[in-house]
Amino acid sequence: MKKNKTMIIATMVFGMAISGTAGVYAGTNLQKISAYLNHGIGFKVNGAAYTPVDNNGKALAPITYNNTTYLPVRALADALDVPVTFDAAANQVILGSSSGNTSGGSSSVITLKAIEYTAAQKEQITKAFAAFEGFETAYAPTQMISGDAFKQVGSGDGVGFVFKHMIVNISPRDYSFDYEGTPVKLANGAEGKWYTPSDVPMLTFKLDDRYVTLSSPDKALSKTQLEKVAAQVTKLAK
Repeated sequence: MKKNKTMIIATMVFGMAISGTAGVYAGTNLQKISAYLNHGIGFKVNGAAYTPVDNNGKALAPITYNNTTYLPVRALADALDVPVTFDAAANQVILGSSSGNTSGGSSSVITLKAIEYTAAQKEQITKAFAAFEGFETAYAPTQMISGDAFKQVGSGDGVGFVFKHMIVNISPRDYSFDYEGTPVKLANGAEGKWYTPSDVPMLTFKLDDRYVTLSSPDKALSKTQLEKVAAQVTKLAK
């Protein structure tokens, strides 16, 4: 599988569906071509049918040009669980680690950063949990992927932490109950499950008397990255 993964990644074209930053390419580096969207090519990932999609859930088709097929890099990297980022300053697509270690899922390619909640944010989080009878103890993610940013907390069917690249929801409800999925054991020993109710994979696991659900709506974070963050959700420090 590792060999096949390497071969697939090697054929990816970095100009497709990497992010909204395609416009940063200097005009002198662009070459006009005549190519075809090849809707006749299907995909299987680990034996299961797979359809690459963009951040809005729209299906993506490979491009065929001069007898070579180019694949959407972010969608395929996500399916293969390989972190992918774009370095605008260097005009480079980075698959896996920028240090040369491209082994998807390896903890060495994931950098976590502590989340420093302000006093006002902690008060808001505490009030959000206090609104649920019997669910008053405040929990929160304590670390995030380096480069992400905490934006806000909100209440709904639980307490939701909204970040730039992910959402962490802590609720009395098990969102994964009605879905088939893939079991996973987190670094903190918790048993979780990956499932896909729409086009965005979600991870839910039980933590004490509640359920924590993580997702990356813009698909910027891989499953391995979200699993690392999930293991760092705990009671909110006073």
